[in-house]
Amino acid sequence: MEYVACNLCGSRNSEVLYPSTLPEGLTAGDIERFRRTSSSYGKHHTIVKCRNCGLVYTNPHRKANAILHNYEEVVDKLCVEEGEGRVLTFRRNLRPLEELMPPDQGWRLLDVGCHIGVFLEIAQERGWEAWGVEPSRWAARKARSKGLRVIEGTLDNVHLAEESFDVITMWDGIEHLTDPLRELRESYRLLKKGGLICIHTMNIESRLARLMGSRWPWLMEMHLYYFSSSYLRGVLRKAGFTVVKMVNQGRFQRLGYLVTRIKPFSSLIARGMSRLVAALGLKDKAVPINLGDLFTAFARKDQVPSPS
Repeated sequence: MEYVACNLCGSRNSEVLYPSTLPEGLTAGDIERFRRTSSSYGKHHTIVKCRNCGLVYTNPHRKANAILHNYEEVVDKLCVEEGEGRVLTFRRNLRPLEELMPPDQGWRLLDVGCHIGVFLEIAQERGWEAWGVEPSRWAARKARSKGLRVIEGTLDNVHLAEESFDVITMWDGIEHLTDPLRELRESYRLLKKGGLICIHTMNIESRLARLMGSRWPWLMEMHLYYFSSSYLRGVLRKAGFTVVKMVNQGRFQRLGYLVTRIKPFSSLIARGMSRLVAALGLKDKAVPINLGDLFTAFARKDQVPSPS
């Protein structure tokens, strides 16, 4: 474990917001808790709030190399079953991104944390030259087996060329990073002048998050930073970006998968709902879910980044 300074303002003065709910020294099952489809809701290390700027983050958290190892080794076969929900989500979420692009149809895109490449497939269907970066060896192999352009690794170690992309996307990724500001500055370097970055994450200041408090399901071990629109705007500005748009965006999920998400809160209700959904033949039906606690930020590279 290591203690870190606030990623937005650099202060080390923080207060505990939510105490750790994990046993000290816990190691068993670490990698399983880093699956995209993990249901380890409410299981997390100490979450703090910066007294200087208000950013919410996990402190201390596991060392960066240990976290990276987990993401490299994790296997998540359940995410394949949930593919239809992600297809519908990405088809809808790509539209507002395209509306911000000039009418060129020759755009080059990099999806950071692309996993098995669902978003890359959707972007390719729409005429993009789509590339992905993914730390999970299993997920990267899965994506490449479909003929997708996926590089195994992270932005820190794949050494891509400067100003080589028109768009960079991070879908449910920035909250997992040990140093979001460094990742955004690397994204700035990789984008062409006027290039666009698109970031989708949870909103710690949403009505639902405030209402649920410590029971908010996105409080999880693998989530290290909890942004709001103002905090994300601040860290994007510090990396050199100008925010042009922020929108609430939910997602589509299969009913069969959705009811399993209830299990951490009530196994009895989850089992009953699973039986009902199966009996009605609705297990594979994808439905839109938007509880107001997920949002997407769009920002451009059009100014000089702030000094470190």
